[in-house]
Amino acid sequence: MAAKKLRRARLSQELCERLSRHQITTCQDFLCLSLLELMKVTGQSYYDVQNLLCKVSRACAPKMQTAYEMKLRKSVNPSLAFLSTTLHSLDEVLQGGVPCGSLTELTSPPGCGKTQFCIMMSVLATLPVSMGGLDGAVIYIDTESAFSAERLIEIAGNRFPTYFDSDEKLFCMTRSIHLYRELTCGSVLKRIMSLEEEIISKKVKLIIIDSVASVVRKEFDTKLQGNLAERSNFLARGASVLKYLAEEFSIPVILTNQITTSLSNGLAIQADLVSPADDLSLSEGASSSGKRESSCVTAALGNTWSHSVNTRLILQYHDLPTRQLLVAKSPVAPFSAFFYTIEKSGLVLQDGKDQTNLTLEGTNPALQTIRVRDTALKDTLLDAALPKTTAITPVHRDLGICLARQRRIGQEKGSLQKH
Repeated sequence: MAAKKLRRARLSQELCERLSRHQITTCQDFLCLSLLELMKVTGQSYYDVQNLLCKVSRACAPKMQTAYEMKLRKSVNPSLAFLSTTLHSLDEVLQGGVPCGSLTELTSPPGCGKTQFCIMMSVLATLPVSMGGLDGAVIYIDTESAFSAERLIEIAGNRFPTYFDSDEKLFCMTRSIHLYRELTCGSVLKRIMSLEEEIISKKVKLIIIDSVASVVRKEFDTKLQGNLAERSNFLARGASVLKYLAEEFSIPVILTNQITTSLSNGLAIQADLVSPADDLSLSEGASSSGKRESSCVTAALGNTWSHSVNTRLILQYHDLPTRQLLVAKSPVAPFSAFFYTIEKSGLVLQDGKDQTNLTLEGTNPALQTIRVRDTALKDTLLDAALPKTTAITPVHRDLGICLARQRRIGQEKGSLQKH
């Protein structure tokens, strides 16, 4: 709430402009100054400054509300309480879709469809309310240069062919998505700190950051003294501002995360600190004593960050064409799993796929293991890439027998020479 702009605290336009010349733009900036400093900056009397302090304090203080009022507000217009994913089984579990007013995190190994999901949700947010959308604009902060306008148009045209039946509608949709490429932690934080007025002026209904982990892991080598505290401070400030924006304007915020390796001794956070790169296939690792110890892949950024997000969805590999979506953390949904594929229209659930052999490890969302490309899947991919050979002929079989006989004779000669 302290990040609220002074323009929205019902101060006069003239006073706001005067304060902005002194870099005082938010309620926090105003309330951090002493009475004498405010008298000097505003040019007003002691009594008037006290009244201003009360006014600004009331504007940014969170207002008490009862559970009944919260329920009533959502029941008045339930379609605006969630942003539907159009993945019907997932929406049913989440009681409507991605919740408005909170942070939803999406984490997975590379190639599972995080960016595809974000692009698909961007399309959905621009749709009219009658089609399950929010009829608004989207702010998309891209830290990995992964956003594709061509893919955006492809998903829109294939997912809603009857609605996007002309180039004019497609272009209108693309003009509602505002893309920012921010490649440093400082620029990301500065951007989200300045979003309040943009949300109002552009009628923004969805914020996406793809991804948070990308900039954090590039800039903070947490093995260096002091970097861990700086990283924690950045994540805490960013999450706080995003939660304020989500709650204040009742919009969903979607963040993407990466993966890291958690060691078997329970040092998930320590494993996160010493593994700046994505680990794709670690099932066991060497400890400092030389012993082999098991490890697993989990969401990055540590246990503290996992408490900052309200909902955590995990995408992971299953087999060659199929991937799996897990609801690992949600205030309204139980631990759930769904199979999906990535098509021209975006993510498509495979509701008919057998899920009887699933192992649902929904005990701790921060330590939920994530399936990556295992050895069997790699072998399958390799076999698929190799050219097909002819069937085994008698000549091939005879050649194999000869080679086996030669190896056996060589082994017998070696054992005789030793004796």
